[in-house]
Amino acid sequence: MKYASSVDLTVAPVVVLPFVNDLSRYVEWMPLVHSATPVGESLWDIELRAKVGVFARSKRLRMRKTMDDGVVIVFEREEADGRRHSPWVLRVTVSPTRSGANVQMDLAYGGNLWTAGVLDRVLAAQVDEGKAGLARVVAGA
Repeated sequence: MKYASSVDLTVAPVVVLPFVNDLSRYVEWMPLVHSATPVGESLWDIELRAKVGVFARSKRLRMRKTMDDGVVIVFEREEADGRRHSPWVLRVTVSPTRSGANVQMDLAYGGNLWTAGVLDRVLAAQVDEGKAGLARVVAGA
């Protein structure tokens, strides 16, 4: 499954980067990220959580930052239990625009957590809330 979304912000990329290159900061603006705990250099334990009516779905992942060149940041799933797991890759691109910055997020994931149609809509709603949240936190930075 692949999901892509972008948001235009009215601040420079240098203001946005601290909020998107550290997964610990995602809890400030992305409601899907319930917790993000650093467990090593460029490594986090993540809990994703979303409500579907009265039910909640959650997923725990161990994510490592595998690329950060100041424009493109990539986080990839890296579990430590020796078992085979579905891949998760988040690619974030922060580009300058005439009025600030554009943030493009591309998420590719395996497994079946979000593959049902209802859950796809929940994911889209969470990402939309996250875009608004990111705009709020960078405006206050």
